[in-house]
Amino acid sequence: MARYHWLSLGLTTVLALTAAGCGNLTEKTSPSPAQSTEQQAEPVSGQNNASYLAPLTGLPVDHEIKDRVVMVMINNHGKARPQSGLDQADMVYEMLEEGLITRFMAFYQSHSPKIVGPVRSIRPYNVELGQGFDAIMSHAGGSVAALSMLKSGQYADLDEIYAYSKAYWRDKSRRAPHNLYTSIAKLRAGAEAKGYNLGGTTPTFSFHTTDEPMNGKVATTITVTYSKRNNAGYEYDAATKQYKRLTAGKPHLDKETGKQLTATNVLVIAAHHRTLDREGRLEIDTTGPGQGYMFQRGKVLPVTWERRADGAIRAYQNGVEVKLYPGTTWVNVVPDTPSLKAHLSFK
Repeated sequence: MARYHWLSLGLTTVLALTAAGCGNLTEKTSPSPAQSTEQQAEPVSGQNNASYLAPLTGLPVDHEIKDRVVMVMINNHGKARPQSGLDQADMVYEMLEEGLITRFMAFYQSHSPKIVGPVRSIRPYNVELGQGFDAIMSHAGGSVAALSMLKSGQYADLDEIYAYSKAYWRDKSRRAPHNLYTSIAKLRAGAEAKGYNLGGTTPTFSFHTTDEPMNGKVATTITVTYSKRNNAGYEYDAATKQYKRLTAGKPHLDKETGKQLTATNVLVIAAHHRTLDREGRLEIDTTGPGQGYMFQRGKVLPVTWERRADGAIRAYQNGVEVKLYPGTTWVNVVPDTPSLKAHLSFK
């Protein structure tokens, strides 16, 4: 799939169909049972037969997960921190928006936090990646191009402004636009009310066993520089085998628990970015291939990345998919100019 010129709005519907690249995208117009077309989860080896693996984390769960993935666009402006619910996301993507500030795409399936946000607007590249997970998409408005895509009816859209405001509320302790929140339960109820499929086609990932050794060079400190206004970091904790998340050089905390966010797998990839207008709106390539680095267990592997037919971004070495360790995965998407190394350092 090629990258798209989002200014050509007359072609938006056709391009949206091309961008999704995964199966039948047409939503049903009446509520349907929570059925899933995803691959049947296998019982966890060595554990009770009632245990299964969560599709996006590879962690054991006590029942087969059939719920459709929910994607929430979460604000990362300084006034929106600390955020709520990022600690319970199965996967998180961080990408630039206009103003050289990043936003998060948080994907939920195995957990249902009661408070998620603050919720912000959506862009075409967010729609593309969300469709790769066959996700119910939660956001508050968006760019003209993104809203045009969503209005085509090919997506499970729960826009707070134009589609389903009942799933959202304002927190009076913060000022707009940094005070809009939702919950996964409210979003699932909204999806049912809108007649969207409640079971979706979840991407399947390959996972290591928990005791499988990690190859690569040592890399316990990671710095990701998006712009002068936005940088992220990770510090490896050998005791927990987790990367502790930093934003603007400080521990990135969850508002509800006060605990620092962590990730089991950190993937940093370089994608082509192009500025479209004076407002700074971006076109970001979500297809690849491109260069990247996978950080796991305090080590790093150089990889290539690509979003193939099933719609999810994956990392490869010599054409073979790099396995994830069971746990959460954070994907940081940075510009490929002037180079990946200009946006990433580690030691």
